[in-house]
Amino acid sequence: MTDTARALSIPNRVVVFDYGEVISRSPSEASRAALEALAGVDPQRFRVAYEAHRDGLDRGTTSIRDYWMLVAADTGADWSEARIHELWVADFTGWISVDPAVFDVIAELHAGGTRIALLSNAGFDFASPFRYSPIARFFERMFVSAEMLKLKPEADIYLEVARELGISCAEMVFIDNKQVNVDGAVSLGITGHHFVGAAELRRFLQTISDR
Repeated sequence: MTDTARALSIPNRVVVFDYGEVISRSPSEASRAALEALAGVDPQRFRVAYEAHRDGLDRGTTSIRDYWMLVAADTGADWSEARIHELWVADFTGWISVDPAVFDVIAELHAGGTRIALLSNAGFDFASPFRYSPIARFFERMFVSAEMLKLKPEADIYLEVARELGISCAEMVFIDNKQVNVDGAVSLGITGHHFVGAAELRRFLQTISDR
């Protein structure tokens, strides 16, 4: 499908998408296994440390290298600089993939003249790939949490996005795969949708467009 094949128009609203596990697919089991193999430590300890330090990375208070050094300290790993880079590459590529069905929904919104933005809890390393990727043409703005020094579901991050887009919270539609992030948006008067799949997302957006 191309963005001219179908149009989905939602006037007077801005639809704000999360990226990870909404536009992108979840990292595959093969991707996770490859990352754990590169780490060379107990997989359970690695996964706990990987998650424990993610907020600092996504908030922009922990650099990419320092994040991996914190994971190493927690797991007893002694990674070379080359191995740290390999871990970063494996992790990054696991998250950057795209779900074509969601891509089609975004293209339909764009074809219908609907304003679209991105709000992702992500490190600095995702900022340029988001903005210079082919999908960027559909987005009015791309907001990356590390650059904002804020995280979803904190109220300030949604309010900053609304200010930057020149809209009220009532004019925002927010899509995220994490219920807690949707709840944080809804508490501010934003229309929220808990993402579970592209078909459900399209039905939800169509109900808004029909109002």
